[in-house]
Amino acid sequence: MAEEPENDKTEQPSQKRLDEALKRGDVVKSQEVGTWFVMGGATLVLMAFSGGMSQGLATTMRGLVANSWQIRLDGPALPHLVKLLGGELLSVLAIPFVLLLLAALGGNLVQHRLVWSLEGITPKLSKISPLAGLKRLFSKQALANFGKGILKLVIVGTVLTVLMWPERTRMEALVTLDPAALLPFTTTLALKIMGSVVAMLAIVAAADYLFQYRQWYERQKMTLQEVKEEFKQTEGDPTIKGKLKQMRQARARKRMIANVPKASVVITNPTHYAVALQYERGMQAPVCVAKGVDALALKIRDIAGQHRIPIVENPPLARALHASVQVDEPIPPEHYKAVAEVIGYVLRLRRAAAR
Repeated sequence: MAEEPENDKTEQPSQKRLDEALKRGDVVKSQEVGTWFVMGGATLVLMAFSGGMSQGLATTMRGLVANSWQIRLDGPALPHLVKLLGGELLSVLAIPFVLLLLAALGGNLVQHRLVWSLEGITPKLSKISPLAGLKRLFSKQALANFGKGILKLVIVGTVLTVLMWPERTRMEALVTLDPAALLPFTTTLALKIMGSVVAMLAIVAAADYLFQYRQWYERQKMTLQEVKEEFKQTEGDPTIKGKLKQMRQARARKRMIANVPKASVVITNPTHYAVALQYERGMQAPVCVAKGVDALALKIRDIAGQHRIPIVENPPLARALHASVQVDEPIPPEHYKAVAEVIGYVLRLRRAAAR
């Protein structure tokens, strides 16, 4: 079946459609939001840990240089030295690395909840199709990525120019400074640059997220045929539902007809309504065992006649009972008096016939 053209997708996506997209791993995802979180995390790490990291690394390197003449590099000594230095670096960089990892994870969690799906990495012929590749190359997404790249270059270039141009004289004098004095200056300058870049990229990230959300929402829209098919799947085919309803009504009519011989009396409107009631000693109230109108009412009267069940004409009571009582349910209390009079009349007839 050919795919529906994109311009035929005019209907808003249903919640079922959105849930299916989430299961497939098709979610709103802006790379710029993730980049902004990582950049922001790196800036915070630099602010909070630059001093401790520099001191720890300086202590390690100072000891290494001061005792370099004693360090052996033959045999197992070299792997031991590498292991020692690796442990020192790991102890210094572990917490900043974990924070950057959490920042990267947070960049995804603020956009969508965690999704586990293999569909994104499943091989598809469309991904290697030259025609599909050309379409992606000149798609809205590709143009947006190109525009974002140019914008980020402009932003970073502008920030670097604005912040570093006034510092050009001091930077020229760095070659004459003591190495210990370089670190505070470079740290301060790096924080200024990264803070400014993060602030500017926040605008890019917000705009890109809105664009990605719009693109994603447009992909989830449905054609009118898809809406109809989903309705059939969730609510059922109206034709089938109608047939099932007819079958249930037919079974209910058969059950009522089978219950008519159990009735104690049938109260009728001569031409339209019939309500069959069953009453036995010990029952709290009479129970409706069958009811119907027109042809079904006529059938109830015929069966009642065949089984010599009394038929009492009381049009107001017949209409009221038909409207207020369901089959296999006792009659409502407001009809107790009227029904009691009818049943009393029937019992008197039976006693008279028994004499």
